[in-house]
Amino acid sequence: MIELKMTMPAVALRGMTILPGMIAHFDISRERSVKAVEQAMRTEQEIFLITQKNIDAQTPDIGDLYEIGLIAHIKQVIKLQNDIVRVLVEGYARAALVSFTEETDYLVANVQRFPEEEAPLADEEAEAMIASIQEAFMDFARANGRLGKEMIRQVSEINELGHLLDYISNNLPVHYEEKQRLLEAVTIRERYETLLELLMRQIQVIQIKNDYQRKVKNRVDKHQKEYILREQMGLIRQELGEKDSDADEYLDKVQALEASDEVKEKIRKEISRLKSLNDSSTESALSRNYIETLLEMPWDRRSVDNTDLAQAEAVLDEEHYGLDKVKERILEFLAVRNLTGKGESPILCLVGPPGTGKTSIARSIARALNKQYVRICLGGVRDEAEIRGHRRTYVGALPGRIVEGLRTAGVANPLMLLDEVDKVGKDYKGDTSAALLEVLDSEQNSRFRDHYLEIPIDLSEVLFLATANSRLDIPKPLLDRMEIIEVSSYTANEKFHIAQEFLVEKQKQKNGLQPNQLLFEDEALKKIITSYTREAGVRDLERKIGEICRKTARRIYEKKADSVCITQKDLPEYLGKEQYLPEEKNASDEVGIVRGLAWTSVGGVTLEVEVNLMPGKGECKFTGKMGEVMQESAQTAISCVRSMSEKYAISEDFFQKHDIHIHIPEGAVPKDGPSAGVTMTTAILSAVIHKPVRADVAMTGEITLRGRVLPIGGLKEKLLAAQTAGIKTVCIPKKNEKDLEEISEEIIDGMEIVCVEHIEQIFDVAFA
Repeated sequence: MIELKMTMPAVALRGMTILPGMIAHFDISRERSVKAVEQAMRTEQEIFLITQKNIDAQTPDIGDLYEIGLIAHIKQVIKLQNDIVRVLVEGYARAALVSFTEETDYLVANVQRFPEEEAPLADEEAEAMIASIQEAFMDFARANGRLGKEMIRQVSEINELGHLLDYISNNLPVHYEEKQRLLEAVTIRERYETLLELLMRQIQVIQIKNDYQRKVKNRVDKHQKEYILREQMGLIRQELGEKDSDADEYLDKVQALEASDEVKEKIRKEISRLKSLNDSSTESALSRNYIETLLEMPWDRRSVDNTDLAQAEAVLDEEHYGLDKVKERILEFLAVRNLTGKGESPILCLVGPPGTGKTSIARSIARALNKQYVRICLGGVRDEAEIRGHRRTYVGALPGRIVEGLRTAGVANPLMLLDEVDKVGKDYKGDTSAALLEVLDSEQNSRFRDHYLEIPIDLSEVLFLATANSRLDIPKPLLDRMEIIEVSSYTANEKFHIAQEFLVEKQKQKNGLQPNQLLFEDEALKKIITSYTREAGVRDLERKIGEICRKTARRIYEKKADSVCITQKDLPEYLGKEQYLPEEKNASDEVGIVRGLAWTSVGGVTLEVEVNLMPGKGECKFTGKMGEVMQESAQTAISCVRSMSEKYAISEDFFQKHDIHIHIPEGAVPKDGPSAGVTMTTAILSAVIHKPVRADVAMTGEITLRGRVLPIGGLKEKLLAAQTAGIKTVCIPKKNEKDLEEISEEIIDGMEIVCVEHIEQIFDVAFA
């Protein structure tokens, strides 16, 4: 097959392939290419043209080039500006690239030229090939519509197959990679098959493209026609005095809207824009939603507040037992509103354990003040757009929850409850708590801007109530804008009254029972509170009462009883065995065991601190899932006791020869905080001097290295836990003495409260 080996200068072409029988020109600027052309001009004016696979390669090697190229004769060389050389060549033979010679200033290629066709085709076969190629080309020319008449005439007149294939290949407007395939088809039969396949594929591509263009044109023409007809219809309606469907209906609503001129003008502009839009377009639907949202907003529509303090107080007392601080603050607000005509709406935050009635009292306040009630749950909300809304450019844009709440309420002065404000989050979409700052700031919320509405909204008349379980989890800037009202845990007596006056009747109605079909003895309710629930609120208590109501409803429906009276003895049958044993003080005075008081999210608890001493090397061990703050408090307690060694006759090397182990049951429950400092100090000293601590004494307070006792929080819950456990004496920090004024007599009745400033005052009380 291979006939002749040749060596000649070579040029690598980028994005271009030249075929035999084709006169073409190309521009070169690379120094090596220019030198190769110059060398060819000095010799026989022949050059080898090979196409690059990667057009970005500046110095291509043999791997960056196709295997087959073209031997061409240089007909003309012209130097242009910017060191560009234009070369006119005529290709005449295919050749395979074998290798390049050693490195020179230009490419020198060793090539093998392909010979002329050895076995010519039969006349009939050549004639059939010519006819099929000409027919395929004519189909291509009709589909393309851009080929010149001269080219079509030439193709129809050529009767030599090789010449016909080269002529069509050279003049076919296809990508250089397709022409490279034609160049690599060495024999006539290969060139024929490759060219025929290429023509057929190009015809199919052009037909598909023309089909798409026709469909798009028809659609555009249809829309244009609809637009013209719609404009004509609008003019006809205008001449006849008829109204233009939705747009005119919206204008009528704007006229009747209670809003400022600024708001009305904004809506009218949007309606004018709507008129110019195609009814079937997506933008038209978005514009309609926006207009309808603006029209539904209560811009200047307000409800009339209740001015009767006695009625408001009666409503609050009717629906909630206790919560005196909350009720008092609401009545104060109402009194100020009555005197001034328009008092600033306070932003109240009710902070307390779960189940204490924070959410439900908001509904009662709304009823007492005759306000519309809207609840917005913020638990787990992380996207700032939930508060401020989405911008209208986004797909699926919606107003924020504040705006949606106002639209639901239908008035500009509702009561809006922001539930679980301590559980908002933040992520890459923004900080929700930061977005709430403008909502809850009385200096800013008169011009609150929602991203969706794009019109400032007045929130100054909205009565905001927020709820949280812990004020520590509320971001500080947000906390600064709210008035905090503590909602503390309920005592057992308060729970009893709540159950008796509210929960029992509520669950009877919920479960379809008549008032006389189920009765609870007082002792049974008290037993449920002490032995079947342990919580700060009454949520679990309500569930237990509901469980009894359901079982009673079944008995009555099955006609096993006409009515049921629940006594203390009946509880195991309805609720099973007792779930909680009451906390009790220790039976006897013991060494190294002291009862402390702790606050949890579900109320106060008592916990024992146990200290054991063992012979050792002065190491300290803390168990019972003590947190970092509590462990530091324990270290402080040990140092405090060591500083008093001389006073209590403790040997100098005692702490070097003994290990101290502090344990706080229950071991699986995490514990942290500094308020167990005095408890651990007392337990350590008791273990060291081997002196028992009174079993009926409990204590709370933070300890310092010098033995001072610092104040703590959650005093009511802690004293409540002490009373439940039967503690007779409780030691509290002196600085917490003022908090006793707010604690009901019911909690501290029968207990001796000792206020201390120094740890030694506790020792005097605690040691038996």
